[in-house]
Amino acid sequence: QVQLEESGGRLVQAGDSLRLSCAASGGTFSNAGLGCGWFRQTPGKDREFVAGWTRGTTYYQDSVRGRFTISRDSARNTVYLQMNSLKPEDTAVYHCAAGPAWPVATQSAYTYWGQGTQVTVSS
Repeated sequence: QVQLEESGGRLVQAGDSLRLSCAASGGTFSNAGLGCGWFRQTPGKDREFVAGWTRGTTYYQDSVRGRFTISRDSARNTVYLQMNSLKPEDTAVYHCAAGPAWPVATQSAYTYWGQGTQVTVSS
């Protein structure tokens, strides 16, 4: 059973940077054909796509492009989300996911999900 565990979320101020990590058990990210993504959710709203990596290409939601960077370390079975210039509207629970990841922004394209890590950005 593959499990994903996010970490790194905390309270920060607007303009700060934060790096989220997603560690996988079962060797998930060592499979070059497996995609990965980050989604986020706030109370009362649907979970939304933030960033993804599939088929050798990275993808970003428009609101985070240029500020967030997704990367992965296959040797450590870990995916990262580097978040710079954080804004209050980035406040959410961030979930990582792994799977075929195509279409990359579609939740059903991911097989495995983590429980999430809370990111809070104060103004």
